[in-house]
Amino acid sequence: MIESRSFEELVAEAEAEPTEGWDFSWFEGRATEARPSWGYQRAMGERMARAAAALDVQTGGGEVLAGIPARPPLCVATEAWPPNVAKATALLHPLGTVVVAAPEEPPLPFADGAFDLVVSRHPVKPHFDEIARLLRPGGTYFAQHVGPASVFELVEYFLGPQPEEVRRARHPDDERAQAEAAGLEVVDLRTERLRMEFLDIGAVVHFLRKVVWMVPGFTVAAHRDRLRELHERITADGPFVAHSSRTLWEARKPAAS
Repeated sequence: MIESRSFEELVAEAEAEPTEGWDFSWFEGRATEARPSWGYQRAMGERMARAAAALDVQTGGGEVLAGIPARPPLCVATEAWPPNVAKATALLHPLGTVVVAAPEEPPLPFADGAFDLVVSRHPVKPHFDEIARLLRPGGTYFAQHVGPASVFELVEYFLGPQPEEVRRARHPDDERAQAEAAGLEVVDLRTERLRMEFLDIGAVVHFLRKVVWMVPGFTVAAHRDRLRELHERITADGPFVAHSSRTLWEARKPAAS
């Protein structure tokens, strides 16, 4: 059982686990996270089935896009991190989706108005001007963003209290203003905070290695003392509880007059 394993064993196992892609099955039995009520993958799949040309921005390992039942005649995904590009290519090419290695920063290598649907799950940063450029008039941006102060109980455990401007980053009100400034009409915007539980220190280590922007520069060597303290806390008191923040986005480019 995980509870009986030592700090060193749990940490060594988590350090050895590969981090490419967005498959979180390794966390089964070791961490839990409630899911947003809107069911992003299902809702995205419904829109994909109706689209003529679609783009999935920052697809990761392609797992979410691969899980939908139908794709439009033209379906393209972008990804920046080389290990994820390789994983997404292997997963999505057999499904008829082209994977393009492209940086997170714009411009993306596509013509103006190339897509009637742009989707993204947890983009590092939504570039609304670029999204508006890529959409055809009447086209839709549908996405799930990471919201403000997501998993900050864990972030602040390692980094200490964060300033208000850091806690507010990715606030939906600010992103709405950015989207509207880019000429998009916001159709739906919802945010939920969702309970997370880390059941052992290995889950914490793997999470911080995989989601690298949570504690920038995280390594076990640099944070061993705090990790050991957290291991002892989980062993004595039970799971470490945090809360993720998720925002559902649907915005449209106005139809041509």
